[in-house]
Amino acid sequence: MQKSDFYYELPKDRIAQEPAEPRDSARMMVMDRESGALEHKIFRELPSFLEPGDLLVVNNSKVLPARLLGTKEGTGAACEILLLREQESDVWECLAKPGKRLKIGARVVFGDGILTAEIRETKEDGNKIVAFTHPGRGFYEAIDLVGKLPLPHYIEKEMEDDSEYQTVYASQLGSAAAPTAGLHFTEELLDKLTAQGIGVAQVTLHVGLGTFRPVKVDRIEDHHMHTEWYSVSQETAELIQKTKQSGHRVIAVGTTSCRTLESMWQSHGKICACEGETDIFMYPGFEFKVIDGLITNFHLPESTLIMLVSAFAGYEHTMQAYDVAVKEGYRFYSFGDAMLIL
Repeated sequence: MQKSDFYYELPKDRIAQEPAEPRDSARMMVMDRESGALEHKIFRELPSFLEPGDLLVVNNSKVLPARLLGTKEGTGAACEILLLREQESDVWECLAKPGKRLKIGARVVFGDGILTAEIRETKEDGNKIVAFTHPGRGFYEAIDLVGKLPLPHYIEKEMEDDSEYQTVYASQLGSAAAPTAGLHFTEELLDKLTAQGIGVAQVTLHVGLGTFRPVKVDRIEDHHMHTEWYSVSQETAELIQKTKQSGHRVIAVGTTSCRTLESMWQSHGKICACEGETDIFMYPGFEFKVIDGLITNFHLPESTLIMLVSAFAGYEHTMQAYDVAVKEGYRFYSFGDAMLIL
């Protein structure tokens, strides 16, 4: 398939700049993946589409305050470093601006010395390997003091509260971007689901900024995915096994939970506790082994995320649904409305 097969026109004013308030008041398009039939609902109505015994699998990764604004030691020039992936203790792969001026050995100071970065290496793709020092504090304590949450480039409005870009169940620090399908859940909605006999299990996948990188090749089969770290606990593996054995559905909350569960199967051929790196790429023709349903947002044209949705829901059904979503005034992308595919 061609990248252009996944293009659609979206007016800029449909890109949500802030979350719905309350979160579960977002709209929800419901798709029957067999027929492609669509319904238009509100996210808080989710329990009416689920049955006792069904299992929601959420990604509990928490967004790091990974955007660091500082000054270059010696010149005072403004610099920005964005944390991507931890390589070892206090050493990270990062994006850096201005990249060409931050050569090996250059040092950047943040927050009057709360945190200092030294450039160790420039990779082929331009990313930097950076070593950090943080006298008198732990690394995460230091970045909590000087860092900002890295919002996607299409969100132009400043957040009043950083919690807007975290799920209510976020607990494991490590993501450069939020697993946004989960932003629609409130504590009250989760309580209602639990009271109805619907299970909620947690996995971890630390979202990398590669999730926003455009597909640059014309043939999607030639695209190489970025890697992300994931983990499935023994407790979650057992809950998934129990759900499957009892004939109920496993529903991934977000493309990151979906990637985690299908990576588990791809790597081990079974449902099991595991952790590792994944570069799984799902596009039409991919055979899903674990999930029976998907909750997701509306994704960028020609992105790997809309390709994943097309793999699960079917290409024709997905592109038709996106056409309807545009015409019906749905809100798109990270802070936008939801889609439930069953």
